[in-house]
Amino acid sequence: MTSPYTNLDRPPLNARRLEAALVTETGPWTRLDLRAETGSTNADAVAAARAGEPEGLVVVAEAQTAGRGRRGRTWTSPPRAGLTTSVLLRPGVAVPEREWPAAPPSAYGWLPLLAGVALVETATRLAEVPAVLKWPNDLMVGDLKCAGILAEGVPDSGGAPAVVVGIGLNVTLRANELPADRPATSLQLAGAAMTDRDPLLRALLRGLGGWYARWRLAAGDAAECGLLEAYRHHCGTIGRSVRVRLPSGAELAGEVTTIDADGQLVVRTTGGGSQSVAAGDVLHVR
Repeated sequence: MTSPYTNLDRPPLNARRLEAALVTETGPWTRLDLRAETGSTNADAVAAARAGEPEGLVVVAEAQTAGRGRRGRTWTSPPRAGLTTSVLLRPGVAVPEREWPAAPPSAYGWLPLLAGVALVETATRLAEVPAVLKWPNDLMVGDLKCAGILAEGVPDSGGAPAVVVGIGLNVTLRANELPADRPATSLQLAGAAMTDRDPLLRALLRGLGGWYARWRLAAGDAAECGLLEAYRHHCGTIGRSVRVRLPSGAELAGEVTTIDADGQLVVRTTGGGSQSVAAGDVLHVR
């Protein structure tokens, strides 16, 4: 395995510092699993959920070799060049000591969007890059993708359904390390003021935990907890002309007018009607 000190501009994460930060967070984090290398942090967290791991596990990998993206795409990360993390949540389990009621399954679709808000806030406030969210949960700098999010449901795991949310953020990837099949960038290439992964990860977990706590207190109501407003604020897809490839293979074209209370994309079609989209691949049209 490659020594963690061969790339001095890519130091390893500090497990002790990260574990100490988890203890002080207001969110649900209970345990850090920091791995030098793994195939997929989402797969690791899913396996833990099936084995009965409680809510709050954070899996982080210094290198990922077979990450999973939307629609079967792969997401790989060179050693210590990005943040690759997955968190295990059980939103359907009430937590009386935190006054968290169980959230209904109909609200679980907000979890990847919630992670997107935490991610874009970290990128804009700490890294100081002009990032926005492309619906549903890609982090974009201009027209270049800088991060992606994938949520996976784990039914009846350990006696209660779980949701694993994975985040892959390009931090110091160089131009020749970016995927060749899609336009992408990294925080470093975008001129970020901060590329130290330790404070970036702590800020991301703090933001993710904070938004999750507010969402849980509101029983999964995105409007009540302010999540809907925050997502709309950061969504660069609103107001854009788009083409949307739907899961059926059909294509929808029009202008995005808003994100509705269910987290769906609302498109004013070229025919003058309006259509809500729950899932699909979005292309921003110049």
